Amino acid sequence: MHLDRRFSTFNLLLVSINGMIGSAWLFAPLYAAKLAGSAAIIGWLIGGFATILIALTFAELSTLLPVAGGTARIPQLSHGALSSFMLGWIAWISALAMPPIEVQAVLQYASTYFPSLTLLVKGVPVLSHLGLVWAVILLFSLGMINILSFKGLLRFNFLIFFFKFAVIILTIFALIGTRFHSSNFAGMDNYTLSFSGWQSILSAVASGGIAFAFTGFKHGVELAGEAKNSPISIPVSIVGSVTICLILYLGLQLSFIGALEPASLLRGWSKLSFPGDVGPFAGLALGLGLIWLVKLIYIDATVSPLGAGLIYVTSTARILYTMSKMGYLPKFLSALNRQHLPLWSVLTNCALGLLLFLPFPGWQSLVSFLVSAMVISYAIGPIALYCLRLEVPKEKRSFRLPCAKWLAVLAFYCCNLFSYWTGWETISKLSLALILGFALFLVAFLRGRVKDEYIGWQSAFWLLPYLSGLVLISYLGAFGGLHLIPFGWDFLVIALFSVVIFYLAVITRISITEHGMAHYLAVEI
Repeated sequence: MHLDRRFSTFNLLLVSINGMIGSAWLFAPLYAAKLAGSAAIIGWLIGGFATILIALTFAELSTLLPVAGGTARIPQLSHGALSSFMLGWIAWISALAMPPIEVQAVLQYASTYFPSLTLLVKGVPVLSHLGLVWAVILLFSLGMINILSFKGLLRFNFLIFFFKFAVIILTIFALIGTRFHSSNFAGMDNYTLSFSGWQSILSAVASGGIAFAFTGFKHGVELAGEAKNSPISIPVSIVGSVTICLILYLGLQLSFIGALEPASLLRGWSKLSFPGDVGPFAGLALGLGLIWLVKLIYIDATVSPLGAGLIYVTSTARILYTMSKMGYLPKFLSALNRQHLPLWSVLTNCALGLLLFLPFPGWQSLVSFLVSAMVISYAIGPIALYCLRLEVPKEKRSFRLPCAKWLAVLAFYCCNLFSYWTGWETISKLSLALILGFALFLVAFLRGRVKDEYIGWQSAFWLLPYLSGLVLISYLGAFGGLHLIPFGWDFLVIALFSVVIFYLAVITRISITEHGMAHYLAVEI
């Protein structure tokens, strides 16, 4: 059995937007403002445009290779099985964290009415024992919706999208119309005219929830194997979702900052607090007497994150399904039920997702880890785009990125900056996940489960200096590291590093002919 092509252009776009608008809109404007003040708006622009650039590379790749679990499949063609596994592993780890993040957001908002769900540990709300019980219930409920009915999934996604979209628009206009202090934006120059200010802005991009807010664009990549009319639906879902969400997030950040009482900023943005800030927008609305909006936001605080979590359960299962089909993981993970849905991949992801609540019990710490892992999986997009342009230049591409070489290098640079900005503490934890992933590949290889005829040991060589270099630069850098590489100079260091690694990845690519590409597509599509 194979996965069916059943997502229309409209459905795939809604899935991507729904997956992108989760807990980020509920929390990111507060955390970004605490880190970057009113200059958080600049952070949203940086994060949005950089993500659009990265998304454009995947738009071309996914129309050229409209297969399920594209993050694992794409590097298989450009760099062989080992690179495919490692990047697929990283993508899976990062996507695996998303449903727990969204469940964490639901319970954190709910703790306003049910305080027993969370505890304050060093000022950070974390799940209590009761909260963990509810986390189990919610996470497996998302899995059951995915398993039981595809049509039910689409209908549920459709209803959730329009509800959360309406609440966001109402929130923006209600806050701006009720109270808007333009004086709250007066300090933006202080951030843009100093190194420390820009460091705060970039920290907000990586750790304040901004980069996290745009991660949903990859649903179109992972679900490309189930897309109808893929030449149109895939680029529309990938690029269109980022553009639409950027506009919404800018409106939310603008209305949030403007609605703050100036007195709450007297001790500085980093110590920003106000009654009910455990649920930032609900707290603001309550302070403004907008009781009707408070009720809507609290309903959406459940609907919005669970809607995003539902979509991530869907797309993450496709990564695990694909890695199983490729022989990297046990065969049972690629089994489909009667509805042609990956039953065991969904259930396995739900069970493993629960473990992430242990080392990352708070929303913001989970977000930092996810962003660091996710952007490393993004890195294959720009690299594979250019490699396949060189290997199969005549292959038909329904979407073709102009100035591909230069934009690919720039997109790769953006990926590395995002990862670096998450800080040493997060990168160090990610390095352990990478070591575990390599060990699993060796086990699969030694047991003869890897189906790819070309393992690609030599083609995967670029991964060693790339991943170890990211860890080293982070350790020496200015974002939680030793500060031996000062802020400002680290941009140059990462730029040079990115160019060298990009070139190394391109020259170590595997060769594939037009005939080989046609055979691959005939088998996979």
